[in-house]
Amino acid sequence: MTLKTFLFSVALATASLNAAAQVENGTFETWSNGAPSGWTTIDSGILLDQVSTPIVDGQYALKTTVTTASQSNTDLLQQFDVVANQTYDFEVSIYHTEGSVAARIIADGYRGYSDPSIRNQWQQLRFSYQATSTKTINLGLRFYDRSGFDGSEVVYVDSFQPTSTTTPPAPTGCQDPTTTATTITINTDNYGSETSWQLSTAAGQTIGGGSNYANNQSFVSDFCLSEGDYTFAIADTFGDGICCSFGNGSYVVEANGQELLSGGQFASNETRSFTIQGSGTTPPDTGDYYQAANGLSGFALKTALHNIIKGHAAQGYGALWGFYSANSLDLYFENDGSILDIYSENPNGTDPYNYTAITNQCGSYNSEADCYNREHSFPRSWFGGSIEPMNSDVHFIFATDGQVNAYRGSFPYGEVGTNDVVSNNGSARGSAQSGLGYSGTVFEPIDEFKGDMARATLYVATRYENIVAGWENNSSSSDAVLNGSNTQVYETWYLNLLKQWHQQDPVSQKEIDRNNAAHVYQGNRNPFVDHPEYVQSIWGN
Repeated sequence: MTLKTFLFSVALATASLNAAAQVENGTFETWSNGAPSGWTTIDSGILLDQVSTPIVDGQYALKTTVTTASQSNTDLLQQFDVVANQTYDFEVSIYHTEGSVAARIIADGYRGYSDPSIRNQWQQLRFSYQATSTKTINLGLRFYDRSGFDGSEVVYVDSFQPTSTTTPPAPTGCQDPTTTATTITINTDNYGSETSWQLSTAAGQTIGGGSNYANNQSFVSDFCLSEGDYTFAIADTFGDGICCSFGNGSYVVEANGQELLSGGQFASNETRSFTIQGSGTTPPDTGDYYQAANGLSGFALKTALHNIIKGHAAQGYGALWGFYSANSLDLYFENDGSILDIYSENPNGTDPYNYTAITNQCGSYNSEADCYNREHSFPRSWFGGSIEPMNSDVHFIFATDGQVNAYRGSFPYGEVGTNDVVSNNGSARGSAQSGLGYSGTVFEPIDEFKGDMARATLYVATRYENIVAGWENNSSSSDAVLNGSNTQVYETWYLNLLKQWHQQDPVSQKEIDRNNAAHVYQGNRNPFVDHPEYVQSIWGN
C-alpha cells in the first residue's frame, strides 16, 4: 500500500466515525427497569416515565417530573463521543405544561434554555457544538425552576438527536481501481477501552488500527487494499474478549460489502488472516451457518432455522437510524446515496422526492415527503407494542416515508381492489381485492418490494417461533393474519399471498447486501434471503 493510499484510508476512517455518531435512545422508545436505556440521572430531583402522548417521534416520549429547585440534582445525561474539528447540531423537543420550569441543553457545558412561556406545544431546543478534540462529552438536559414553581412540574422530552455534521459522507469505493474497498467494524462491549486492534500486511507492515474506544458503540474504519494477504489482530486487556460476558461486542471485516471475518468470543487476543483478490474478494460462505438445518424439511426445518437465528443482539429502537444511514441507501436504482424508501422509491424513473440520511429522519410530519421513519413490516401492535427484541429487529423494520407509514398503520399487506390512499410511488391502501380470502382493509407495496416484505414476514414466523402463537389476539389485524400456531403461523390466505409475492419478486442484490449488513449489525441472518428454497421446503408451493 502506498503512503497516499494509506492517508486516504485514514481520512475515510475518520469520516465514518463521525457519520456514525448518534444520540442513544434519543426518542426514548427503549426502557429497562423503569428507566430509558442509555440515559442517567444524578438523583431523585427528577422522575422519569414513558408516555405515549404527547410525542414527536416514534411511539413514546419522556415524561420528566421536576421535584426540586436544586439544579445540581436535575441533570438527564448520557456520554457522547465526538471527533476533533467536527460540528454536531444537537436538537431536542421540549413540551412545557405549567411554564415554571426551563430546560437547558448540556453539550460539554451548559448551553441555551427553552422558553417555558410556550406551553402545551412542542418547541425545539438547538445547539451547534464544535469539537476541539476527540473525546467523550456529557450530553443531555438540566432543568431550572422559574417564578411560580410549586415543587412539582411536568416537562415532556422527545427526539433528542444530532441533525447533521459538517463532514460530508465518506466516499464509497476506492479511487485506485487496482485496490479493494475494505471495511473493519468494531462493535464494543461494556468495556470499550479494553479493546484494541491492528491490520497488517503478510510482511508485518502495520496499515491501521484502533484503541481506547467508548462503550457499546460501533466504530468503522475503511481501507483501500491491494491484492495480497493480510492479518487482522484484536486484543482485550482484561482477557475475556468482547462478547458475550459483558455486552455483545463483535468485529467484522468486509471487502466490497462481503464478509471475510467476524467474531468477538476470544480470550486476550485473536489473530486471523484473509486474502484480497485482484478482481474483488472471496464471497461470504454461509454453509456452516445453516449446517444444523441440512437435510431437514417441513416444520422441522423451520425449528432448526429458529434455533440458528434466535438470540440475536438487540441494538435498541433508536439505533435503527444509524443502520439506515449506513445500510439503507439507494445504491441500486438512481444510485444517489439517498435513503432507499420502499414506499417512495420509483424503480423505473426519477423518485418523487429524496431523503438525506440523518438530516431528514422524522420528526413530525404532516404530508408525504416530510421525513422518513421506521416501518415495522410486521406491525408492532401485532406483537404487543414496544417490546424487545422485536421492536428493534432490523430484519423486518424498513426506512419509509413517515406519512405513508402512517397510512399503512397496522393493516395487513394484501392486494388492493378499491384504494382510498395511493402514495407517490404507487403503494396503496384500500379494500382487499376480491378473491384474496380477506375482505378488510389492506396495504399493497409496489411489485419491486413485495418479495422483500414477504421474506421479512416469514423471517418473523421463524425467528419468533417460540412466542408467535400468543400474538393472535393482540389486535384485530393480528387476529386476521395469525392463526395461533407456531408452525404454519399465518392464516392460509396470508401465507398464500406471502408465498406468491416471494415467487414473483425474487431475492435482489439489495436484499443480499442488507442481509449481510444486518448480520454484522445484530448477529443473525434472514434464511429466506440466503436460501429462497427454504420457503417451499417449509410451507409448500
